[in-house]
Amino acid sequence: MNKLPLQKRVQILSMLCEGSSMRSISRVVGVSINTVTKLLIEAGEACAEYHAETVRNVKAQRVQCDEIWSFSYAKAKNVQTAKAAPEDAGDVWTWTAIDADTKLIVSWLVGGRDSGYAMEFMDDLASRLANRVQLTTDGHKAYLEAVEGAFGADVDYAVLQKLYGTVPEAAKGRYSPAVCIGARKERVEGNPDPKAVSTSHVERQNLTMRMSMRRFTRLTNAFSKKVENHCHALALYFVWYNFCRMHKSLKMTPAMAAGVSDTLHDMEWIVELIDARAPKPGPRGPYKKN
Repeated sequence: MNKLPLQKRVQILSMLCEGSSMRSISRVVGVSINTVTKLLIEAGEACAEYHAETVRNVKAQRVQCDEIWSFSYAKAKNVQTAKAAPEDAGDVWTWTAIDADTKLIVSWLVGGRDSGYAMEFMDDLASRLANRVQLTTDGHKAYLEAVEGAFGADVDYAVLQKLYGTVPEAAKGRYSPAVCIGARKERVEGNPDPKAVSTSHVERQNLTMRMSMRRFTRLTNAFSKKVENHCHALALYFVWYNFCRMHKSLKMTPAMAAGVSDTLHDMEWIVELIDARAPKPGPRGPYKKN
């Protein structure tokens, strides 16, 4: 079986995590778009499996959760008129939970923004934590029941409800969010420290995601064409961010700061994860003449 040289695979995966589009990668590296897509799928499957198995028993103190919007194939308002739109076309939300102290992405989920996905997300987050934490979310109502179902009373939970002013008349119809004029902190469960009620770290992580994955960039044509590839890109990004990317303020990776890993990994290590899952070639049969 033909296989790209190690350095080319490392280059492709690195560019995928540094904001390059798949077609620009194929031009720069000199490979077909199908080759880039195949490597993305392999990396996504390997990284999703590694995250699921490794990010466990996390000893966190403050966890912040948020959702980031994107879309697949077409925006929800355009799906009905889109040509040959698949069933999963439309808005796609990525739920993320970050340890505010170590910057570790503890849990993530791709799907809708309804209560069903909120419950699945919170159940997964709770299963990965080793101790009671202080949890902060925004005012999305789906969180309330989800947190209650996943943690019960074993959490210090607060909601940070941001208050926005009216959108100026000149800015209506454009991508120009209203100005935040304040925030209200509300205790929901336990005894959360008011000074630690914040979503700043997870919102900053959302910005890093938009900068690091081309398919998240707003107002461009670099959106995901398939939800599956969207998930693969996220799985690759989160493992790269947690285990390979040195955080400047920590001077180590988030996984090392959280005690999940004691090693600084690199992109060659992710290639090794891919190769470890590849099926082993079987014995060749005897040569037969026609």
